[in-house]
Amino acid sequence: MAHRILVPLDGSPQAQEALRYALDTFPEATIVLAHVLTPVDGGAGADGLLGDPAGVVNNQRERAEELFDDAEATAGDDRAVERELLAGRPATEIVGCVDDHDIDQIVMGSHGRDGAARLLLGSVSETVVRRSPVPVTVVR
Repeated sequence: MAHRILVPLDGSPQAQEALRYALDTFPEATIVLAHVLTPVDGGAGADGLLGDPAGVVNNQRERAEELFDDAEATAGDDRAVERELLAGRPATEIVGCVDDHDIDQIVMGSHGRDGAARLLLGSVSETVVRRSPVPVTVVR
């Protein structure tokens, strides 16, 4: 039985499903919520330069806190929940979180992209599955 489950949150319905799955499947486990800040994902102006990098990070940090609050409300008061705010490439940070926080399993959502969209955008869940030292459950 897994004791510490990592659930990455990105605000998608798939991530919400992954959280519900983790809560239902591992009722005694501590849920470790993770959100990865990716400052290069937004804030670029017409010239391609970041207009306000600090503003982008602050906005993402505020969004992460909202995601954490919503997830904790979903989990309820009786569940042990921890928050991890990470920064960098999502797949790398998620896999790195495993050893840093003694994670037994990852439960994460997948957007289910295929074809050209997957080639262009990459697949965070696929990369995590390939690199993770612990089992990964992908929820769609």
